[in-house]
Amino acid sequence: MSSYSSSYSASSSYLSSNELSDNEERETRNWLDLPRDVTVTILLKLGAVDILTRARCVCTSWRSICKDPTMWRAIDMQNPGDLHDMPYDLGIMCRHAVDRSCGQLVDINIEYFGTDDLLKYITDSTSHLRCLRLACCDDISDEGLCEVAGKLPLLEELDISIGNISKRSLEVIGRNCPRIKSLKFNMEGFRRPHIESDDEAFAVAKTMPELRHLQLFGNKLTNVGLHAILDGCPHLESLDLRQCFNINLEGTLGKRCAEQIKDLRRPNDPTNDYPFDATVRDVGSLDEDYPLGISDTDFLSDDDYEFDYYAFSDGSDFSDNVGYYFDPDTY
Repeated sequence: MSSYSSSYSASSSYLSSNELSDNEERETRNWLDLPRDVTVTILLKLGAVDILTRARCVCTSWRSICKDPTMWRAIDMQNPGDLHDMPYDLGIMCRHAVDRSCGQLVDINIEYFGTDDLLKYITDSTSHLRCLRLACCDDISDEGLCEVAGKLPLLEELDISIGNISKRSLEVIGRNCPRIKSLKFNMEGFRRPHIESDDEAFAVAKTMPELRHLQLFGNKLTNVGLHAILDGCPHLESLDLRQCFNINLEGTLGKRCAEQIKDLRRPNDPTNDYPFDATVRDVGSLDEDYPLGISDTDFLSDDDYEFDYYAFSDGSDFSDNVGYYFDPDTY
């Protein structure tokens, strides 16, 4: 055998041996060998539902980590809204997650399933909330939000999109939460009937001077309300006015917005990144003209106004949901 062949054979043998060693090492690696802080980082990538229903059941070590109150400083109960198809009650699950936080909760998302009672339970359990997301919570009322507003002195971010909340709650939140910097108060966009209302805009302008980020998708505010916001919220950095069809950003107002707001979304800007249904509602003929001097609201009763203005999403009731795979007794 030539020296070349001997050398090649030895190299091949060495490589095969190393590859075998690497494979054996990979096979013997164990998730339990990871440092605890690395495991925590990985588990935090999961939402609260996956942690409660899956991750905590993997092994004793993970179960112990999932009981650590620091794991529950942020509780993300994000869901697609198909509540009747879920094999568990998100309300019950959320209460257990809040209990696990031991008063350290600072950030929570209860979109689609939040209720006045659940909101009260959360705010009774912590005084440190900084971020509260209540999008599409039809069962959270003005009364419920106003009742807990005084327990949210550190609140900085609030999302109350597509719900039953009015200017009343905005004013109460503004007065009780002086640190609020981000507000999402979105609705479904309507071109018709043509309704103008600056009530929410005035409430924001009057009570939230520290706002940095404001999203008013589908709101009925006019240029008057927008002027009030620009005057009352001098620190605004981003403003989303998509589908606010009563706004006209031509002329001096448009120039002022461009100069004052770093990130401005205009009424007709694309909605591809909007997380909710962005279909524009047109009720009635676009060719209809009302008599001069009569406003559109003169043709609507209070009930009609509420329906068309807010266009609430369908509610959900857990009373029909029997049996849950999530067993709180084993948590």
